[in-house]
Amino acid sequence: MEEIQSQSDNYRSSSSSASSPASRVPSSNFFYLRKPGLHRQPISFEDSPEWDTDIDVRLEEGGDSINVATTPASPSLSKLNSGSLPSPPLPEGAVVARKIAGASVVWKDLTVTIKGKRKYSDKVVKSSSGYALPGTMTVIMGPAKSGKSTLLRAIAGRLHHSARMYGEVFVNGARSRMCYGSYGFVERETALIGSLTVQEYLYYSALLQLPGFFCQKKSVVEDAIRAMSLSDYANKLIGGHCYFKGLPSGERRRVSIARELVMRPHILFIDEPLYHLDSVSALLMMVTLKKLASMGCTLIFTIYQSSTEVFGLFDRICLLSNGNTLFFGETLSCLQHFSNAGFPCPIMQSPSDHFLRAINTDFDRIIAMCKNWQDDHGDFSSVNMDTAVAIRTLEATYKSSANAAAVETMILRLTEREGPLLKSKGKASNATRIAVLTWRSLLTMSREWKYYWLRLILYMLLALCIGTVFSGLGHSLSSVVARVAAIFVFVSFTSLLSIAGVPALLNEIKIYACEESNRHSGALVFLLGQLLSSIPFLFLISISSSLVLYFLIGLQDEFSLLMYFVLNFFACLLVNEGLMLLITSLWQHVFWSVSTLVSIHVVMMLSAGYFRIRSVLPGPMWTYPVSYIAFHTYSIQGLLENEYLETSFAVGEVRSISGLQALHSAYDISPDSNSKWENLLVLFLMAIGYRILVFVVLHFCVGKNESILKFCRCNRDTDNPR
Repeated sequence: MEEIQSQSDNYRSSSSSASSPASRVPSSNFFYLRKPGLHRQPISFEDSPEWDTDIDVRLEEGGDSINVATTPASPSLSKLNSGSLPSPPLPEGAVVARKIAGASVVWKDLTVTIKGKRKYSDKVVKSSSGYALPGTMTVIMGPAKSGKSTLLRAIAGRLHHSARMYGEVFVNGARSRMCYGSYGFVERETALIGSLTVQEYLYYSALLQLPGFFCQKKSVVEDAIRAMSLSDYANKLIGGHCYFKGLPSGERRRVSIARELVMRPHILFIDEPLYHLDSVSALLMMVTLKKLASMGCTLIFTIYQSSTEVFGLFDRICLLSNGNTLFFGETLSCLQHFSNAGFPCPIMQSPSDHFLRAINTDFDRIIAMCKNWQDDHGDFSSVNMDTAVAIRTLEATYKSSANAAAVETMILRLTEREGPLLKSKGKASNATRIAVLTWRSLLTMSREWKYYWLRLILYMLLALCIGTVFSGLGHSLSSVVARVAAIFVFVSFTSLLSIAGVPALLNEIKIYACEESNRHSGALVFLLGQLLSSIPFLFLISISSSLVLYFLIGLQDEFSLLMYFVLNFFACLLVNEGLMLLITSLWQHVFWSVSTLVSIHVVMMLSAGYFRIRSVLPGPMWTYPVSYIAFHTYSIQGLLENEYLETSFAVGEVRSISGLQALHSAYDISPDSNSKWENLLVLFLMAIGYRILVFVVLHFCVGKNESILKFCRCNRDTDNPR
């Protein structure tokens, strides 16, 4: 205790000197919080009184929410902010957003452990308690790896299966899971569709989430756009187009929040709403969220750091460090708490900066650097506080404070009687979702050049190159080997060029993972929608490139044979698309997906029967199973059987040989007249098989079911500062 007291006294003296009258500058040069009625005199939190708030909670029978009336004994923080950030008057004719029925959320003695190598021993969150009320913003703040995101996910019921939660979560006083549509969760990084406008994106999101008719969802989308102040960007493409820039990062973040608002949730969870935002965008974001909270929604979100203006908008703060709750309560009470613990906030410093400075253990390295600098250059910094001592002091002070007792009392009052249960608002049927995803993907693919338009250009150029190289072959016996080479190169190289579509497929998988985590989509719905939307483009690619190659290399001029060539190549593209989707789903990384696909294609090309006939390939590996797995084998074999199975070549004046005999030394084909259709059937079965494997990967690796949802990629939070 002597060590703690000495550290506290040292820091108090340094903070007092920083906030002394001699060191203060005129109030017009910086922002800080003021007491009500004092417009000139800056506030010093060293000797501030406690800001008590008396909250009355009324549970109405048959109502839709818990009504919360706040009667401040002293002016509340919202009134403090009303002087610095006044709400602008509504213009004439403006549409007022409809109210949202919020819900109270209480978490009591919440502990989260992560499974280590042997047992659940790593406690990420330790006995945290708190609450969130309708119409308020509750922020979970702390340094990196403090457990902010884990606590947020635990409250929302979205922990990974490797995590265990102990404690209780109450919604409107009842222990129950939040059902679909009653809450929204916005991830830290959300995948958006850049080729859609804001209005289109939100409209398709509403179609995926909400039941009912299409016309009924336009008003919901308009409400979400107004709620997030996106009216000026409603008809602008999210990702831009050609020379036009897309939405800034702040507006993109608001679009991701608006996507969850189309369900009109009672509770909204946001993981780092200010992630990668500058100070102006961050302030605009928080003012927008404050306006959303004023409509009645319960907002709970995490934050790493904030400016003074942003900090003044918070209603309640839960301060974490290494999983320990150092404070929960109103924001001004947090400043008073630090002052009571011996760490008052200097008048020139932002409150959030001061909090993180006191509880972030990473500052210990900076302290050592400052001490070394002091030895050579005199006093460089007044940072002289041991972070571990500060954390223990703050935790001990909070546990014995009136704030902790007030939180326990409030939790008891909110949980002693159950309020109305949050009901599910229903969801769109799977058939509707498949139709919506198909149409949305068709629109996206038609606008994005990197999906299929680039591949169409590459395939046409490749077909033109191969056709001109192998043109003028004629129909003699000597042309057979060259024509086999042309078909092999066409099938193999087009499969390799299709790898250019990996980034587009990866983006689709990210969008699926984001939508599936909020139960807006499913693995089967995604696969069917992606397949149905890709078929027109793949058929266009197959018929255009096949026509160019077919006549340039001089294949048989017969319509039925041409149609089989197109159909065979279309099936080949379907198989290759399924293979790409499978590998991309497994890796979810562009570099490793491309590297794996190139390696697979090279191995398949070696075993396809062109470099060495399949009958003479080494048996243990190359014949079984590689040559039977390679789709190149069935595609090339079917195309050659289509061309040569019923043909013959004259050898001399009286003797002729069949096309099968002519191919004997170049490629191994079947003498059966139906073998080309069998090869085509095998290609279609392989296309179905690959998509079944993709479904398994999406369901168990990428997607999550209703009880196990998306969690952090690492075992602990990887919260990064802005």
